[in-house]
Amino acid sequence: MIAPLVSVVVPHYEAPHDLALLLTALELQTHPLDRLEVLVADDGSRDAPEPGPRPYAVRVLRQADEGFRAAAARNLGAASARGEVLCFLDADTVPEPGYVAAVVRAVTAGADLVVGRRRHADLSATAPDALRRWFGGQGPVPREFDEPTWLREAYERTADLADAGDDAYRFVISAVLSTTRRLFEDVGGFEEAFSAYGGEDWEFAHRCWLRGAEFRHVPDAVAWHDGPDFAGRTDDAQARRSRNVEGLTLARFVPGHANRGDQLVWSHPDVVVRLDDTGAAVADVVASVRSVLTGSDAGVWLRDGAALAVLEDPRVHRGEPPASVLGRARYRVDLERPVVLTGATLADLAEVAPVRVGEHLAVRRTRDLHRGGPDPAVLQVPGVTAEPAQDVDLQRRWGHEDHQRRPRFQRSLRTPFVATERPTAAP
Repeated sequence: MIAPLVSVVVPHYEAPHDLALLLTALELQTHPLDRLEVLVADDGSRDAPEPGPRPYAVRVLRQADEGFRAAAARNLGAASARGEVLCFLDADTVPEPGYVAAVVRAVTAGADLVVGRRRHADLSATAPDALRRWFGGQGPVPREFDEPTWLREAYERTADLADAGDDAYRFVISAVLSTTRRLFEDVGGFEEAFSAYGGEDWEFAHRCWLRGAEFRHVPDAVAWHDGPDFAGRTDDAQARRSRNVEGLTLARFVPGHANRGDQLVWSHPDVVVRLDDTGAAVADVVASVRSVLTGSDAGVWLRDGAALAVLEDPRVHRGEPPASVLGRARYRVDLERPVVLTGATLADLAEVAPVRVGEHLAVRRTRDLHRGGPDPAVLQVPGVTAEPAQDVDLQRRWGHEDHQRRPRFQRSLRTPFVATERPTAAP
């Protein structure tokens, strides 16, 4: 059988020593070198990288220096790649000779996204000839740093991602990431809004997971990173600032309480609701929209949208949800008519999805939709209903709800509520 063509995409910026080691390591791969191409995607270095003569095809692609744009660089390389498998390796990462072959075996066995094993060593003084001797078992081994414990434990807990759940994306690192070309094109590549270190790999992997991709961590695909793990090379203040920059960008694109907490409105909701409001009374639509938005990170798209003449909620839209929204939402709800959900929120139902309430409301997982998952089970919980909204009297409904509300502070008519003065400090 002819080995698949593998395209190795290497984002690079001002790192000629690291790049020389990586390109040398690729010469030592057990995968046939005539079935290997390398694309160095340079992120605006002052001088263009010079890969030199290599026993495999290699090209250099360049983009302007507009800040940290590793995601855009990877997309640049992938756009020119010809391989069936896209193998992303950071320029400061050196793959062992069996790395590409191990990735190909995993893809052949059915994996759509493969994460290698990233180990850490001090390669700052390692020359290409020394690397050859090291990988050939004839030279000294560089000083090794600890592997991230959280990654190792996650892979053990999930059987190398075979048993992972919706948090699988958190264990994907772009330094040792490979995908099939088909998956990469289906999800649209990396999100280029990430303009600082970290996060673009998680966001990409999240969309791959929702698309139904099969994830695998391959311990045999070992690549050595020059230096310790990022968390180990920064002080607390610097690490906190870096996490906040990364976390705020992630919150824009990756829904879920772990990334964005609650109570805020985001352009990419966790739940997408498509509601056919054609011919429905505006009051019925408003009551329905309110019930599905309450307490949930959701967005509603109305087919007709007549209610938008009175609704000014940024979570409510007209027409079809864009592909970028559908590709990031974990849950879908399609309503052929307005309904009023009571006794639970969409967030509650998402925790037990796929699930159906009544005849008209079903919450489905996006990943299940792409993988042909199970039909929703009927929820049988007293008090939880999803009834058609028909001839709703909003004033009476909302007035009744207001009457039922309990005030947070019970004030006695005979004892007025008096604030206690804050004691002053002694002179």
